[in-house]
Amino acid sequence: MFGKRGNEGFGKGGTPGSAPALPVAAVQPPAMERAVPVLAETPSMSPRPQPAAAPQARRRQARTEDYYDTKSQVFSALIDTIDLSQLAKLDTESAREEIRDIVNDIITIKNFAMSISEQEELLDDICNDVLGYGPLEPLLARDDIADIMVNGAGQTFIEVAGKVQESEIRFRDNAQLLSICQRIVGQVGRRVDESSPICDARLPDGSRVNVIAPPLAIDGTALTIRKFKKDKLTLEQLVRYGSVTAEGAVLLQIIGRVRCNIVISGGTGSGKTTLLNCLTRYIDADERVITCEDTAELQLQQPHVVRLETRPPNIEGEGEVTMRELIKNCLRMRPERIIVGEVRGAEVFDLLQAMNTGHDGSMGTIHANTPRECLSRMESMIALGGYTLPAKTVREIIAGSVDVIIQASRLRDGSRRITHITEVVGMEGDVIITQDLMRYEIDGEDAGGRIIGRHVSTGIGRPHFWDRARYFNEDKRLAATLDAMEKN
Repeated sequence: MFGKRGNEGFGKGGTPGSAPALPVAAVQPPAMERAVPVLAETPSMSPRPQPAAAPQARRRQARTEDYYDTKSQVFSALIDTIDLSQLAKLDTESAREEIRDIVNDIITIKNFAMSISEQEELLDDICNDVLGYGPLEPLLARDDIADIMVNGAGQTFIEVAGKVQESEIRFRDNAQLLSICQRIVGQVGRRVDESSPICDARLPDGSRVNVIAPPLAIDGTALTIRKFKKDKLTLEQLVRYGSVTAEGAVLLQIIGRVRCNIVISGGTGSGKTTLLNCLTRYIDADERVITCEDTAELQLQQPHVVRLETRPPNIEGEGEVTMRELIKNCLRMRPERIIVGEVRGAEVFDLLQAMNTGHDGSMGTIHANTPRECLSRMESMIALGGYTLPAKTVREIIAGSVDVIIQASRLRDGSRRITHITEVVGMEGDVIITQDLMRYEIDGEDAGGRIIGRHVSTGIGRPHFWDRARYFNEDKRLAATLDAMEKN
Protein backbone atom coordinates (compact mmCIF):
# COMPACT_ATOMS: atom_id res chain seq x y z
CA MET A 1 0.00 0.00 0.00
CA PHE A 2 2.71 2.44 0.96
CA GLY A 3 5.63 1.05 -1.07
CA LYS A 4 6.83 3.62 -3.61
CA ARG A 5 8.01 1.04 -6.12
CA GLY A 6 7.05 -2.30 -4.58
CA ASN A 7 9.41 -5.22 -4.20
CA GLU A 8 10.76 -4.83 -7.69
CA GLY A 9 12.59 -1.73 -6.54
CA PHE A 10 15.25 -3.88 -4.85
CA GLY A 11 16.52 -5.47 -8.05
CA LYS A 12 18.40 -8.75 -8.39
CA GLY A 13 21.14 -7.82 -5.97
CA GLY A 14 18.67 -6.59 -3.38
CA THR A 15 20.03 -3.00 -3.57
CA PRO A 16 17.29 -0.43 -3.44
CA GLY A 17 17.32 2.73 -5.44
CA SER A 18 18.19 6.10 -3.97
CA ALA A 19 16.22 7.06 -0.86
CA PRO A 20 14.11 10.21 -0.89
CA ALA A 21 14.83 13.16 1.34
CA LEU A 22 13.11 12.76 4.69
CA PRO A 23 11.69 15.48 6.93
CA VAL A 24 13.63 16.26 10.09
CA ALA A 25 10.87 14.87 12.31
CA ALA A 26 10.99 11.57 10.44
CA VAL A 27 13.39 8.77 11.19
CA GLN A 28 17.07 9.45 10.73
CA PRO A 29 18.64 6.23 9.43
CA PRO A 30 22.25 6.90 10.54
CA ALA A 31 21.05 7.23 14.15
CA MET A 32 19.25 3.91 14.10
CA GLU A 33 21.91 1.36 13.27
CA ARG A 34 22.62 0.28 16.87
CA ALA A 35 19.30 1.14 18.42
CA VAL A 36 18.50 -2.16 20.09
CA PRO A 37 19.79 -4.39 22.88
CA VAL A 38 21.74 -7.51 22.00
CA LEU A 39 19.67 -10.55 21.06
CA ALA A 40 20.36 -14.02 22.42
CA GLU A 41 23.18 -15.92 20.73
CA THR A 42 21.95 -16.97 17.28
CA PRO A 43 24.54 -18.60 14.95
CA SER A 44 22.17 -18.40 11.98
CA MET A 45 22.41 -14.60 12.08
CA SER A 46 26.14 -14.72 11.37
CA PRO A 47 27.47 -15.37 7.84
CA ARG A 48 30.92 -15.85 9.36
CA PRO A 49 30.88 -18.80 11.81
CA GLN A 50 32.91 -18.25 15.00
CA PRO A 51 35.49 -20.73 16.31
CA ALA A 52 33.98 -22.99 18.96
CA ALA A 53 36.79 -22.19 21.38
CA ALA A 54 36.33 -18.42 21.22
CA PRO A 55 35.57 -16.73 24.53
CA GLN A 56 31.93 -15.81 25.23
CA ALA A 57 32.63 -12.07 25.20
CA ARG A 58 34.30 -12.34 21.79
CA ARG A 59 31.43 -14.36 20.32
CA ARG A 60 28.90 -11.85 21.68
CA GLN A 61 30.80 -8.92 20.16
CA ALA A 62 30.98 -10.62 16.73
CA ARG A 63 27.30 -11.53 16.84
CA THR A 64 26.35 -8.04 17.85
CA GLU A 65 28.15 -6.52 14.89
CA ASP A 66 26.47 -8.98 12.52
CA TYR A 67 23.07 -8.28 13.99
CA TYR A 68 23.46 -4.52 13.67
CA ASP A 69 24.80 -4.89 10.14
CA THR A 70 21.74 -6.95 9.21
CA LYS A 71 19.44 -4.45 10.86
CA SER A 72 21.12 -1.52 9.11
CA GLN A 73 20.61 -3.11 5.70
CA VAL A 74 16.97 -3.93 6.40
CA PHE A 75 16.33 -0.47 7.81
CA SER A 76 17.89 1.30 4.82
CA ALA A 77 15.83 -0.78 2.42
CA LEU A 78 12.68 -0.06 4.43
CA ILE A 79 13.26 3.70 4.36
CA ASP A 80 13.82 3.55 0.61
CA THR A 81 10.61 1.58 0.07
CA ILE A 82 8.03 3.06 2.42
CA ASP A 83 6.21 6.38 2.08
CA LEU A 84 6.59 7.97 5.52
CA SER A 85 4.07 10.73 4.78
CA GLN A 86 1.37 8.10 4.25
CA LEU A 87 2.59 6.02 7.19
CA ALA A 88 2.18 9.02 9.51
CA LYS A 89 -1.56 9.06 8.78
CA LEU A 90 -2.07 5.57 10.25
CA ASP A 91 -2.61 4.56 13.84
CA THR A 92 0.24 2.72 15.54
CA GLU A 93 -1.06 -0.81 15.01
CA SER A 94 -1.81 -0.27 11.32
CA ALA A 95 1.60 1.33 10.82
CA ARG A 96 3.28 -1.66 12.49
CA GLU A 97 1.46 -4.04 10.14
CA GLU A 98 2.60 -2.07 7.09
CA ILE A 99 6.20 -2.10 8.35
CA ARG A 100 5.91 -5.82 9.17
CA ASP A 101 4.84 -6.69 5.61
CA ILE A 102 7.62 -4.69 3.98
CA VAL A 103 10.34 -5.95 6.35
CA ASN A 104 9.30 -9.56 5.71
CA ASP A 105 9.60 -8.94 1.97
CA ILE A 106 13.02 -7.34 2.41
CA ILE A 107 14.31 -10.27 4.45
CA THR A 108 13.06 -12.69 1.79
CA ILE A 109 14.53 -10.75 -1.14
CA LYS A 110 17.92 -10.22 0.55
CA ASN A 111 17.91 -13.88 1.63
CA PHE A 112 18.91 -13.27 5.28
CA ALA A 113 19.16 -16.49 7.27
CA MET A 114 16.96 -15.79 10.28
CA SER A 115 14.71 -17.81 12.53
CA ILE A 116 11.13 -16.70 13.15
CA SER A 117 11.99 -15.42 16.65
CA GLU A 118 14.99 -13.47 15.32
CA GLN A 119 12.84 -11.99 12.59
CA GLU A 120 10.17 -10.93 15.10
CA GLU A 121 12.73 -9.29 17.37
CA LEU A 122 14.32 -7.46 14.46
CA LEU A 123 10.86 -6.28 13.40
CA ASP A 124 10.13 -4.96 16.90
CA ASP A 125 13.43 -3.09 16.97
CA ILE A 126 12.80 -1.44 13.62
CA CYS A 127 9.22 -0.52 14.56
CA ASN A 128 10.52 1.07 17.76
CA ASP A 129 13.00 3.11 15.73
CA VAL A 130 10.41 4.28 13.19
CA LEU A 131 7.38 4.76 15.43
CA GLY A 132 8.65 5.04 18.99
CA TYR A 133 11.66 5.89 21.11
CA GLY A 134 14.17 3.36 19.80
CA PRO A 135 16.14 1.52 22.52
CA LEU A 136 13.97 3.05 25.26
CA GLU A 137 10.84 1.18 24.18
CA PRO A 138 11.60 -2.12 26.01
CA LEU A 139 12.31 -0.20 29.21
CA LEU A 140 9.20 1.97 28.91
CA ALA A 141 7.10 -1.16 28.45
CA ARG A 142 8.23 -2.60 31.80
CA ASP A 143 5.99 -1.57 34.68
CA ASP A 144 8.52 -2.64 37.33
CA ILE A 145 10.97 0.13 36.37
CA ALA A 146 10.64 3.37 38.35
CA ASP A 147 13.42 5.41 36.72
CA ILE A 148 15.43 5.28 33.50
CA MET A 149 18.77 7.13 33.58
CA VAL A 150 20.71 7.45 30.34
CA ASN A 151 24.26 8.78 30.81
CA GLY A 152 25.32 9.29 27.23
CA ALA A 153 24.93 6.79 24.41
CA GLY A 154 26.89 3.96 26.03
CA GLN A 155 25.46 3.73 29.53
CA THR A 156 21.90 3.28 30.80
CA PHE A 157 20.78 2.60 34.37
CA ILE A 158 17.34 1.64 35.66
CA GLU A 159 15.77 1.53 39.11
CA VAL A 160 13.91 -1.66 39.95
CA ALA A 161 12.47 -2.37 43.42
CA GLY A 162 14.29 0.62 44.85
CA LYS A 163 17.72 -0.51 43.58
CA VAL A 164 19.67 1.03 40.71
CA GLN A 165 21.23 -1.38 38.21
CA GLU A 166 22.86 -1.07 34.81
CA SER A 167 20.83 -2.05 31.76
CA GLU A 168 22.14 -3.65 28.56
CA ILE A 169 20.40 -0.96 26.52
CA ARG A 170 22.78 1.11 24.40
CA PHE A 171 22.41 3.80 21.72
CA ARG A 172 24.44 3.82 18.52
CA ASP A 173 25.93 7.22 19.32
CA ASN A 174 25.10 10.52 20.96
CA ALA A 175 23.49 11.80 17.77
CA GLN A 176 20.84 9.09 17.97
CA LEU A 177 20.28 9.72 21.67
CA LEU A 178 19.83 13.46 21.12
CA SER A 179 17.49 12.77 18.20
CA ILE A 180 15.25 10.63 20.41
CA CYS A 181 15.31 13.29 23.15
CA GLN A 182 14.26 15.91 20.61
CA ARG A 183 11.42 13.65 19.49
CA ILE A 184 10.22 13.31 23.10
CA VAL A 185 10.31 17.00 24.02
CA GLY A 186 8.94 18.06 20.62
CA GLN A 187 5.67 16.28 21.40
CA VAL A 188 4.92 18.84 24.13
CA GLY A 189 6.12 21.85 22.16
CA ARG A 190 9.56 22.12 23.72
CA ARG A 191 13.07 21.91 22.34
CA VAL A 192 16.53 20.80 23.40
CA ASP A 193 19.72 21.72 21.54
CA GLU A 194 22.98 23.59 22.09
CA SER A 195 21.23 26.93 22.53
CA SER A 196 18.64 25.45 24.94
CA PRO A 197 20.40 22.45 26.51
CA ILE A 198 18.09 21.89 29.52
CA CYS A 199 14.50 20.79 29.12
CA ASP A 200 11.71 19.28 31.20
CA ALA A 201 8.98 17.42 29.36
CA ARG A 202 6.65 14.45 29.69
CA LEU A 203 5.70 11.34 27.79
CA PRO A 204 2.09 10.77 26.65
CA ASP A 205 1.49 8.48 29.65
CA GLY A 206 2.54 11.23 32.09
CA SER A 207 6.08 10.01 32.76
CA ARG A 208 8.38 12.90 33.71
CA VAL A 209 11.36 13.59 31.45
CA ASN A 210 14.47 15.69 32.00
CA VAL A 211 17.07 16.23 29.29
CA ILE A 212 20.40 18.01 29.60
CA ALA A 213 22.42 18.10 26.41
CA PRO A 214 25.98 19.09 25.43
CA PRO A 215 27.82 21.34 26.01
CA LEU A 216 26.45 21.23 29.57
CA ALA A 217 26.51 17.41 29.63
CA ILE A 218 30.15 16.69 28.90
CA ASP A 219 29.94 12.96 28.10
CA GLY A 220 26.85 13.13 25.92
CA THR A 221 23.18 13.87 26.45
CA ALA A 222 21.82 12.82 29.85
CA LEU A 223 18.19 11.67 29.79
CA THR A 224 16.23 10.90 32.96
CA ILE A 225 12.71 9.47 32.90
CA ARG A 226 10.59 9.06 36.01
CA LYS A 227 8.16 6.36 34.92
CA PHE A 228 4.43 6.87 35.37
CA LYS A 229 2.73 3.71 36.57
CA LYS A 230 -0.22 2.60 34.46
CA ASP A 231 -2.02 1.42 37.58
CA LYS A 232 -2.08 4.37 39.96
CA LEU A 233 -1.19 3.49 43.54
CA THR A 234 -3.71 3.94 46.33
CA LEU A 235 -3.29 4.35 50.08
CA GLU A 236 -4.51 0.77 50.47
CA GLN A 237 -1.63 -0.43 48.30
CA LEU A 238 0.83 1.70 50.28
CA VAL A 239 -0.40 -0.12 53.39
CA ARG A 240 0.29 -3.48 51.73
CA TYR A 241 3.78 -2.33 50.79
CA GLY A 242 4.46 -1.26 54.37
CA SER A 243 4.85 2.43 53.52
CA VAL A 244 2.26 3.32 56.15
CA THR A 245 0.01 1.47 58.62
CA ALA A 246 -3.71 0.97 58.05
CA GLU A 247 -4.44 3.48 60.82
CA GLY A 248 -1.98 5.94 59.29
CA ALA A 249 -3.73 5.60 55.93
CA VAL A 250 -7.08 6.40 57.53
CA LEU A 251 -5.53 9.43 59.20
CA LEU A 252 -4.27 10.63 55.81
CA GLN A 253 -7.75 10.13 54.34
CA ILE A 254 -9.25 12.27 57.07
CA ILE A 255 -6.59 14.96 56.63
CA GLY A 256 -7.40 15.15 52.92
CA ARG A 257 -11.13 14.97 53.46
CA VAL A 258 -11.34 17.83 56.00
CA ARG A 259 -9.45 20.20 53.71
CA CYS A 260 -6.22 20.57 55.66
CA ASN A 261 -3.50 22.47 53.81
CA ILE A 262 -0.86 19.84 53.16
CA VAL A 263 2.82 20.01 52.21
CA ILE A 264 4.43 16.71 51.24
CA SER A 265 8.14 16.79 52.00
CA GLY A 266 10.79 14.34 50.85
CA GLY A 267 14.00 13.71 48.97
CA THR A 268 14.41 12.78 45.32
CA GLY A 269 12.64 9.53 44.50
CA SER A 270 10.97 9.28 47.90
CA GLY A 271 7.45 9.04 46.47
CA LYS A 272 6.16 12.60 46.98
CA THR A 273 4.19 12.77 43.74
CA THR A 274 2.79 9.26 44.25
CA LEU A 275 1.56 10.23 47.71
CA LEU A 276 0.09 13.47 46.38
CA ASN A 277 -1.84 11.49 43.76
CA CYS A 278 -3.12 9.17 46.51
CA LEU A 279 -4.38 12.06 48.65
CA THR A 280 -6.21 13.74 45.77
CA ARG A 281 -8.55 10.74 45.60
CA TYR A 282 -10.26 12.06 48.73
CA ILE A 283 -11.21 15.40 47.22
CA ASP A 284 -14.98 15.70 46.83
CA ALA A 285 -16.28 15.42 43.28
CA ASP A 286 -18.04 18.80 43.42
CA GLU A 287 -14.86 20.78 44.17
CA ARG A 288 -13.08 22.85 41.52
CA VAL A 289 -9.41 21.85 41.55
CA ILE A 290 -6.62 23.64 39.69
CA THR A 291 -3.19 22.02 39.35
CA CYS A 292 0.02 23.90 38.54
CA GLU A 293 3.07 21.91 37.42
CA ASP A 294 6.31 22.32 35.53
CA THR A 295 5.53 19.10 33.67
CA ALA A 296 1.98 17.84 34.04
CA GLU A 297 2.01 14.41 35.70
CA LEU A 298 -0.74 14.52 38.31
CA GLN A 299 -3.72 12.37 37.37
CA LEU A 300 -6.77 13.55 39.29
CA GLN A 301 -10.00 11.60 38.93
CA GLN A 302 -12.40 14.39 39.86
CA PRO A 303 -14.67 15.75 37.12
CA HIS A 304 -13.86 19.45 37.71
CA VAL A 305 -10.11 19.76 37.25
CA VAL A 306 -8.12 22.42 35.38
CA ARG A 307 -4.51 21.46 34.63
CA LEU A 308 -1.95 24.21 34.08
CA GLU A 309 1.67 23.84 33.01
CA THR A 310 4.58 26.28 32.95
CA ARG A 311 6.22 27.23 29.66
CA PRO A 312 9.93 27.85 28.99
CA PRO A 313 11.09 30.82 26.90
CA ASN A 314 11.19 30.48 23.13
CA ILE A 315 14.33 30.73 21.02
CA GLU A 316 14.27 34.52 21.31
CA GLY A 317 14.11 34.25 25.10
CA GLU A 318 10.50 35.41 25.28
CA GLY A 319 7.15 33.90 26.20
CA GLU A 320 8.15 32.23 29.46
CA VAL A 321 5.35 31.49 31.91
CA THR A 322 6.62 30.76 35.42
CA MET A 323 5.06 28.86 38.30
CA ARG A 324 4.49 32.14 40.14
CA GLU A 325 2.44 33.47 37.26
CA LEU A 326 0.37 30.29 37.12
CA ILE A 327 -0.41 30.37 40.85
CA LYS A 328 -1.30 34.07 40.70
CA ASN A 329 -3.62 33.40 37.78
CA CYS A 330 -5.21 30.51 39.70
CA LEU A 331 -6.61 32.96 42.21
CA ARG A 332 -8.68 34.55 39.41
CA MET A 333 -10.15 31.19 38.34
CA ARG A 334 -12.36 30.57 41.39
CA PRO A 335 -10.43 27.57 42.68
CA GLU A 336 -11.53 25.62 45.73
CA ARG A 337 -8.22 23.77 45.93
CA ILE A 338 -4.88 24.61 44.38
CA ILE A 339 -2.39 21.79 43.93
CA VAL A 340 1.21 22.60 43.05
CA GLY A 341 3.21 19.66 41.71
CA GLU A 342 6.49 20.88 43.19
CA VAL A 343 7.50 24.08 44.95
CA ARG A 344 11.05 25.11 44.05
CA GLY A 345 11.33 28.83 44.61
CA ALA A 346 9.56 32.09 45.37
CA GLU A 347 6.23 30.63 44.24
CA VAL A 348 5.98 29.13 47.73
CA PHE A 349 4.93 32.59 48.95
CA ASP A 350 2.03 32.71 46.48
CA LEU A 351 0.96 29.20 47.47
CA LEU A 352 1.01 30.13 51.17
CA GLN A 353 -1.02 33.23 50.43
CA ALA A 354 -3.58 31.11 48.58
CA MET A 355 -3.76 28.66 51.48
CA ASN A 356 -4.32 31.52 53.87
CA THR A 357 -7.04 33.29 51.88
CA GLY A 358 -9.86 30.78 51.66
CA HIS A 359 -8.43 28.00 49.49
CA ASP A 360 -8.38 25.36 52.20
CA GLY A 361 -7.26 21.88 51.21
CA SER A 362 -4.51 23.09 48.91
CA MET A 363 -1.47 20.84 48.51
CA GLY A 364 2.10 20.91 47.26
CA THR A 365 5.39 19.03 47.43
CA ILE A 366 8.83 20.27 48.41
CA HIS A 367 12.32 18.79 48.60
CA ALA A 368 13.36 18.45 52.26
CA ASN A 369 14.59 15.66 54.52
CA THR A 370 12.55 16.38 57.66
CA PRO A 371 9.38 18.34 58.54
CA ARG A 372 11.48 20.92 60.40
CA GLU A 373 13.79 21.30 57.40
CA CYS A 374 10.69 21.69 55.21
CA LEU A 375 9.66 24.76 57.22
CA SER A 376 13.19 26.18 57.00
CA ARG A 377 13.30 25.66 53.25
CA MET A 378 10.02 27.50 52.75
CA GLU A 379 11.38 30.38 54.78
CA SER A 380 14.59 30.42 52.70
CA MET A 381 12.66 30.31 49.41
CA ILE A 382 10.65 33.36 50.43
CA ALA A 383 13.86 35.23 51.33
CA LEU A 384 15.51 34.25 48.03
CA GLY A 385 12.43 35.49 46.18
CA GLY A 386 13.34 39.04 47.14
CA TYR A 387 10.78 39.59 49.87
CA THR A 388 12.11 41.83 52.65
CA LEU A 389 9.77 40.66 55.38
CA PRO A 390 10.90 40.17 58.98
CA ALA A 391 11.71 36.55 59.81
CA LYS A 392 8.94 36.40 62.41
CA THR A 393 6.37 37.62 59.88
CA VAL A 394 7.43 34.96 57.38
CA ARG A 395 7.14 32.26 60.03
CA GLU A 396 3.70 33.51 61.03
CA ILE A 397 2.58 33.27 57.41
CA ILE A 398 3.90 29.70 57.19
CA ALA A 399 2.37 28.66 60.52
CA GLY A 400 -0.97 30.24 59.60
CA SER A 401 -1.08 28.57 56.18
CA VAL A 402 0.25 25.00 56.51
CA ASP A 403 -1.75 22.52 58.60
CA VAL A 404 0.08 19.23 58.03
CA ILE A 405 3.49 18.17 56.74
CA ILE A 406 3.76 14.58 55.48
CA GLN A 407 7.35 13.35 55.26
CA ALA A 408 8.17 10.70 52.66
CA SER A 409 11.58 9.01 52.71
CA ARG A 410 13.48 6.50 50.67
CA LEU A 411 15.47 4.31 53.05
CA ARG A 412 18.91 2.90 52.32
CA ASP A 413 17.49 -0.50 51.32
CA GLY A 414 15.43 1.16 48.58
CA SER A 415 12.09 0.93 50.41
CA ARG A 416 9.87 3.98 50.72
CA ARG A 417 8.16 4.94 53.96
CA ILE A 418 5.99 7.75 55.27
CA THR A 419 8.21 8.64 58.21
CA HIS A 420 6.27 11.55 59.73
CA ILE A 421 2.76 12.92 59.80
CA THR A 422 3.42 16.25 61.49
CA GLU A 423 0.96 18.94 62.45
CA VAL A 424 1.88 22.63 62.40
CA VAL A 425 0.42 23.96 65.63
CA GLY A 426 1.32 27.65 65.61
CA MET A 427 3.91 30.05 66.99
CA GLU A 428 5.63 30.44 70.34
CA GLY A 429 7.65 33.61 70.23
CA ASP A 430 9.71 33.45 67.02
CA VAL A 431 9.53 29.66 66.67
CA ILE A 432 7.06 27.56 64.67
CA ILE A 433 5.68 24.79 66.88
CA THR A 434 4.98 21.35 65.39
CA GLN A 435 3.82 18.03 66.81
CA ASP A 436 4.15 14.57 65.30
CA LEU A 437 0.96 12.53 65.04
CA MET A 438 2.87 9.51 63.74
CA ARG A 439 6.49 8.68 62.97
CA TYR A 440 8.52 5.74 61.69
CA GLU A 441 11.18 4.30 63.98
CA ILE A 442 13.97 2.08 62.62
CA ASP A 443 14.85 -0.93 64.79
CA GLY A 444 17.62 -2.42 62.62
CA GLU A 445 17.90 -4.61 59.54
CA ASP A 446 17.47 -8.29 58.70
CA ALA A 447 20.04 -10.70 57.26
CA GLY A 448 19.17 -9.59 53.73
CA GLY A 449 19.84 -5.93 54.48
CA ARG A 450 16.17 -4.93 54.59
CA ILE A 451 15.24 -2.22 57.09
CA ILE A 452 13.17 -3.36 60.07
CA GLY A 453 11.03 -0.63 61.60
CA ARG A 454 7.57 0.31 62.76
CA HIS A 455 5.16 3.23 62.67
CA VAL A 456 4.35 4.50 66.16
CA SER A 457 1.81 6.94 67.51
CA THR A 458 3.04 9.87 69.54
CA GLY A 459 -0.03 9.78 71.79
CA ILE A 460 -1.57 13.09 70.74
CA GLY A 461 -5.12 12.80 72.00
CA ARG A 462 -6.62 15.72 70.11
CA PRO A 463 -4.80 17.22 67.09
CA HIS A 464 -4.87 20.90 66.31
CA PHE A 465 -7.28 20.36 63.37
CA TRP A 466 -9.88 18.69 65.60
CA ASP A 467 -12.44 21.47 65.13
CA ARG A 468 -12.02 21.22 61.38
CA ALA A 469 -12.64 17.46 61.59
CA ARG A 470 -15.78 18.06 63.65
CA TYR A 471 -17.01 20.58 61.07
CA PHE A 472 -16.74 17.89 58.38
CA ASN A 473 -18.30 15.25 60.69
CA GLU A 474 -15.05 13.28 60.83
CA ASP A 475 -14.28 13.80 64.53
CA LYS A 476 -15.51 10.37 65.67
CA ARG A 477 -13.52 8.55 62.99
CA LEU A 478 -10.48 10.67 63.82
CA ALA A 479 -10.78 9.81 67.53
CA ALA A 480 -11.15 6.10 66.77
CA THR A 481 -8.14 6.20 64.44
CA LEU A 482 -5.91 7.94 66.99
CA ASP A 483 -6.97 5.41 69.65
CA ALA A 484 -6.15 2.49 67.34
CA MET A 485 -2.77 4.02 66.50
CA GLU A 486 -1.90 4.39 70.17
CA LYS A 487 -2.90 0.82 71.00
CA ASN A 488 -0.80 -0.59 68.16
